[in-house]
Amino acid sequence: MGLRMMPDTDEGRPYLRRIVDDELDELLPQLAAVLLDGPKGVGKTSTALQRSQPVRRLDRSGERSVLEADPRVIARDQPPVLLDEWQRVPELWDTVRDLVDHDHAAGRFLLTGSPPGPDLHSGAARIATVRVRPLVLSERGVGTPTVSFRELLGGQRPSVGGRSALVLGDYVDEIMASGFPGMRHLTGRPLVAQLDGYLDRIVDHELREAGFVLRRPAAVRAWMAAYAAATATTASWETIRDAASAGHDVKPSRITTNRYSDFLRSLRILDPIDAWIPTSNYLGRLGSTPKHHLVDPALAVRLVGCTRGHLLRGGDGSPTHARDGTYLGALFESLVALTVRTYAQAAAARTFHLRDRSGRHEVDFIVEHDGGVLALEAKLGATVESRDVRHLIWLAEALGDRLTDMVVVTTGPEAYRRNDGVAVIPLGLLGA
Repeated sequence: MGLRMMPDTDEGRPYLRRIVDDELDELLPQLAAVLLDGPKGVGKTSTALQRSQPVRRLDRSGERSVLEADPRVIARDQPPVLLDEWQRVPELWDTVRDLVDHDHAAGRFLLTGSPPGPDLHSGAARIATVRVRPLVLSERGVGTPTVSFRELLGGQRPSVGGRSALVLGDYVDEIMASGFPGMRHLTGRPLVAQLDGYLDRIVDHELREAGFVLRRPAAVRAWMAAYAAATATTASWETIRDAASAGHDVKPSRITTNRYSDFLRSLRILDPIDAWIPTSNYLGRLGSTPKHHLVDPALAVRLVGCTRGHLLRGGDGSPTHARDGTYLGALFESLVALTVRTYAQAAAARTFHLRDRSGRHEVDFIVEHDGGVLALEAKLGATVESRDVRHLIWLAEALGDRLTDMVVVTTGPEAYRRNDGVAVIPLGLLGA
């Protein structure tokens, strides 16, 4: 099913093809229904509009009332039909599932919005889910990729090369600029205002709309800030809760903070990376705690209140939350996480992190795919020394041929492969 180039009617700017479009090109010719799942403002609707005929916008009361009265009216629409913000009429989910059961014709429905809650059927085998995340650097037009992520997965240890013009300050700018498509034209104070407004809307509107009864909105914002400070760590929920309530006599209960986490994950604002638990006993005892990430590191910057100067200095203004390295290093890892997950999904692979229970060994990203494992580390810096690859070498010894490649993603100027086999790749040179 081809991509129709057209203006993005929500933003008024031309639509730029995304990596997820390749995935949809592969899925829609054979699947009857696909849900585009992601946070507000990530561009789900704009992507779906390139492929849809009629559009049912459920955030508009007039169109919503029609489907509330008779959800099955969508059966008469010329496919592919877009059901935008479908969750505003929850009955649509089961309606689509039933219609697909009776007619498996490909490309009938595109849905955008949240995944179904526990009260609805999962849609398994009827409605496929495609995750949409903020733009990675290659989609933003930042840098010129010279290294293929898919080739790194292939197991041939390809040669890598290319030079990047990006320097540390450029990566800081991109961390702060956000990958939300509708914010890419903003800079300075307007961008800050838009990001702050996005966060305010999550607390003041989205959580309430999702059924969360808020008694103290400030407590939710404080918890989100504490979570942001724990970016790229495996800090316990208790540690995050304590950081969020520092200076207060009364702390929110664990049940309350668990609900914060659950709802924010359902809104796709929290985007943690699960721990890798291999099915085969290649390794010793591994930890099972997820590594904390927000869907976009720019949100973490705003929640913590860092400025560009704070991040580059690594001093005042950075969080005091215990971590290895600087907060900028954690944010760079989060930017790399966004990239790795986007490319891995396009290659039908899954992304995890690895940390043993003793804390002696950890690898930032484990990408599991057919036939093997790709291991990647993120390093804020231009040079890579032996101590920076020690965990990768340890993993190579543990996994043997199952490890297809080892990579350190940096802010350096050039891609190359070390004598020990580790590929060193600037983030701006890494492509799908």
